[in-house]
Amino acid sequence: MNPAQASSGALYARLLGYVRPYAKVFGLALLGMVAAAATEPLFPALMKPLLDGGFGAGKQASFPPLAFAAALVGIFILRGILSFGSSYFLAWVANRVVLDLRAAMFARLVRLPAKFFDDHSSGTVLSKVAYDVGGVTAAATTVLTVAVKDTIAVAGLLAWLLYLNWKLTLVALAVGPLIVLFVRLLSSRLRSMAREAQHAMGDLVHVLEETIECHKVVKVFGGQDYEARRFERANQRLRGFNMRQTVPAALTTPVTHILAATALAIILYLAIEDSLAAHTTVGEFASFITAMLMLLAPLKHLTEINAPLQRGLAAAESVFGLIDAPAEEDRGTVTLARARGEITFDNVSFTYPTRNVPALCSVSLAVRPGERVALVGSSGGGKTTLVNLLPRFYAADSGRITLDGHDLQTLALEGLRANLALVSQDVVLFNDSIRANIAYGAMGAAAEREVIAAAEAAHALEFIRDTPLGMETLIGEHGMRLSGGQRQRLAIARALLKNAPVLILDEATSALDSESERLVQAALETLMHGRTTIVIAHRLSTIERADRIVVLERGSIVETGSHPELLARGGAYARLYRIQYDAQRASAADA
Repeated sequence: MNPAQASSGALYARLLGYVRPYAKVFGLALLGMVAAAATEPLFPALMKPLLDGGFGAGKQASFPPLAFAAALVGIFILRGILSFGSSYFLAWVANRVVLDLRAAMFARLVRLPAKFFDDHSSGTVLSKVAYDVGGVTAAATTVLTVAVKDTIAVAGLLAWLLYLNWKLTLVALAVGPLIVLFVRLLSSRLRSMAREAQHAMGDLVHVLEETIECHKVVKVFGGQDYEARRFERANQRLRGFNMRQTVPAALTTPVTHILAATALAIILYLAIEDSLAAHTTVGEFASFITAMLMLLAPLKHLTEINAPLQRGLAAAESVFGLIDAPAEEDRGTVTLARARGEITFDNVSFTYPTRNVPALCSVSLAVRPGERVALVGSSGGGKTTLVNLLPRFYAADSGRITLDGHDLQTLALEGLRANLALVSQDVVLFNDSIRANIAYGAMGAAAEREVIAAAEAAHALEFIRDTPLGMETLIGEHGMRLSGGQRQRLAIARALLKNAPVLILDEATSALDSESERLVQAALETLMHGRTTIVIAHRLSTIERADRIVVLERGSIVETGSHPELLARGGAYARLYRIQYDAQRASAADA
């Protein structure tokens, strides 16, 4: 069932499932609250013997004042100890639940398909993990314990009231259904506004994240005012939903108090009449009124928990929506060891969900083991889409892709991707050490000499030695403490260390200067030897030595051949090559 469609009871039961592993500690918290709540009727109960037993001039006190004072202090000391203990244990459980929920969300996040990240902004996902999960704990722990504690307090006080005067107590109980009805009417509004506020928070975080990541573009193109307006709109939208939550939440307490005050006024009138009729002693009357007044606080708490409960349930919808999001399909049962590298695209077509025009249209291509195949063509021709199908980031709409004769869909994902290495033009590095970025993931246990060898082969060791801590130097978010060429060489070193039989190079030398490019090209020559390599190239001069060049236009293969063959043919490749050659010659002449 979709969490957004789940009933409140089902959502709450699922939340309590995350509390269950800590049932003993949670039980201690509940026990402390129950014991603290059980002391509530003791104070009004002390009033009756105090007043009836001699509170006043000329009477012999049957209840010693010192004993009364000691009992009063003792009650509140006991309640203080119990409240502190229950609060501590409750906080411990709440933080463990947050820990477990975030771990479950992140575990699912790293296994979600590429389509999920295409459909959801990073700000929305960040908001779920960072903020929504905090609201869930209020519903899973705090609301439950407040409900237990104050329900017991109300039950104890009502029991005492019934003992004193059951007729007057029934008058107090008459307002109960009215309070319940009013709270139920507000619940759906609170849940709806809480849900919208979470979406608004996601939009706010998204704007903030984009502005931080693109701060250079914002400065250079004077986008400060534009981004400020975007942020203001998102901020105002969030404020609006928060205020819409405040109205029903703030109405609960005064309406409850008005209803309770009405009942109290009626009870006071009847109690006074009863007292005049000599049916009620002074002590009973004072004890009854004290208990009635003490009822207001737990009643207030019980009605006020509706707002955090609905916010928590809305947060639970969001959290469980991410946890329940379908992970990447992995129906493959074939475990592939080290592949030979034979790749076949058989009549493959693919269309992105957000587009009407196919990105690939009936593409057929056979790549022999150890062959170097370059994909060229104008932007949007389908080059990147073709290689994205190899690691199964996306699944082809039709046709078949095989590796060593095995359909990719029959291969276990882990085994398939273990045979692939990718170096993209969009370098992906993490805010970690240089070593951790080279020996990343499954390669984390690589020996130091292997990491150094990979860095040296990628011509990265020379700049690594110039850093303060060498391999342990932190490179900053996205590797911003390094130059573009240095980041590119780290990515190449990572691919070198993996030593996969199939290599995908998406313009892997695009960020390098001429000298670095020459060095890295030499390293890539060594890396590509004996491996199946698919190169996406925009600069045609970098792939002249490829075994085969495949030209894609509008998702279809229009030409295939070697560099000399395609130039001699005078087709699409020759035209692209001539355009680039003329541009380079003009640039050189200007220089």
